[in-house]
Amino acid sequence: MKKNVHEIEIKVEGKEWESCLDKSFKKKNKEVKIDGFRKGTAPKEVYLKKFGIDSLYMDAIDYAVDNAYQKVLKDNKFTPVLEPKLDVKTIDEKSVTFLFTIITKPEIKLGEYTNLKVKKETPKVTKEEIETEIENLRNQFAEISLKDEKESIAEKDTAVINFKGYVDGKELEGGSGENFPLEIGSKTFIPGFESGLIGLKKGDKKTLELTFPEDYAQDLGGKSVKFDVEIMEIKTRVLPDMNEDFFQDLGYDKVTNEEELKSEVEKVIKDRKEKEMEDKYLDDCLEKAAENMTIDLNDEIIDDEIHRMIHQFEEQLKMQGLSLEQYAQFTGVDHEKLHEQMKPEAIKRVKYRYLLEEVAETEKIDFTEKEVEEKANEMAENYGITKEELIKAYGSLDIVKYDMKMREAMEKIRA
Repeated sequence: MKKNVHEIEIKVEGKEWESCLDKSFKKKNKEVKIDGFRKGTAPKEVYLKKFGIDSLYMDAIDYAVDNAYQKVLKDNKFTPVLEPKLDVKTIDEKSVTFLFTIITKPEIKLGEYTNLKVKKETPKVTKEEIETEIENLRNQFAEISLKDEKESIAEKDTAVINFKGYVDGKELEGGSGENFPLEIGSKTFIPGFESGLIGLKKGDKKTLELTFPEDYAQDLGGKSVKFDVEIMEIKTRVLPDMNEDFFQDLGYDKVTNEEELKSEVEKVIKDRKEKEMEDKYLDDCLEKAAENMTIDLNDEIIDDEIHRMIHQFEEQLKMQGLSLEQYAQFTGVDHEKLHEQMKPEAIKRVKYRYLLEEVAETEKIDFTEKEVEEKANEMAENYGITKEELIKAYGSLDIVKYDMKMREAMEKIRA
C-alpha cells in the first residue's frame, strides 16, 4: 500500500447511533403503510415488529457517515485528493463501524526546475503555409448553397442524409439518423460510407454494404453491415473571389491586392507560431521539470483525471449534437478504448499539477487578499462580466488565488 493511502476505522455508537436510527425510523415510518395507522403515526415498536431493525440501517448509515468522515479528517489532519472509499465493517442496533480508505497528496520530491536549458524555437513561415491559410480563410467566408437537384455529391460537399444500419439482419443500435449533415471526406463514418455517396443526387437511395474495421468496438470488428441511405439535400461551398470586398471582410481595409494580403497573412501566421512556440517552450520546460521530479502516483488519482477528461469530451460532443454512444458507434472507440487513449495525457496533467503546487510551496508563492481581488476585477473586465459572475463561475476567490499561484510557479520554471 502506498504511503498516501490511509485506512481508518471509526465506530459510531451510543446516543449518536441511536439518534441516526431514530431519524431513519421517522423517515421510513412516513413511507410505509401499517394496518390501523396513518403513515407516520405507527409507534416504533409496531414498525420494528413488522419490518425489523435491519430496515433502518441504510438510511441511518447516511445520517452517520458524514459526521464520522469529518471526525476522521479532523483527528488525522487529512486533506483528501479524492472522494474516500467507504466500507461498512459491522452494523447492528448498538453501533456501526466504518472503514474509510482515504488518499492524500502523493509524496513528491522536486528535482531541478529552473535553468533547464530547454531550447526555444524561432518561427518560420513558408509560402505553402501562406497559401493554405488564405484557402482556409476563403473557406471560412464561403457561402453555403444548395446544389441543384441535377447535381451530384462531390468531395467536400455536405450531404444531408437519413440512414439506418443493419447487422446480421437486425437494426444496428445507435446506427441510424435523420437529416444528418455529413461532410464528404471528414471520415466521420466507417471507411467506404462517405465515398459510397459520391455521385448520388437529391432523392437518391442507396444501400451501402460495408465492413467494420477489425479493431471496431462493441464486438462489431470485422462484421458486415448494411446502411440504407437516402439523400435529403446536398450543400456545397462557393468560395469568394480574391478582391477588395473579400479583403475588407477579413478586416484588411488597406489591402488592395493578393500580394498585400499574403504579407498580412504571413504576419498573422508568424504571430500565431510565436505563441505556439511559447506554449511549446513552456510545455517542454514543464516536461523537463516533471522528469526531474520524483512522484509516486496512485492509479486512483490517474483514473479520476481520466474520468474528468472523458466528461469534458462528452460535453464537447453534446455541443456537436453527438452522444458518447454515437461517437463509439461511428468511430469504434468505446469507453474502455477512450480511457486508454486518454491515460498518457491524464498522467501528464496530474504530474504537472503536483509539480506546480510543489514549486509554489517551495518558492513560498502567495498573494494577499487585495491582490486576488484586483486580479478577479481584471479578469472579469477582460471577460466582460461582473466580478460576482466570475467568482460564481470559478467557485470562489480561493480558486482565483490558486490559479494565480500556478501561473507564478510556471514563470519560475520557464525562467
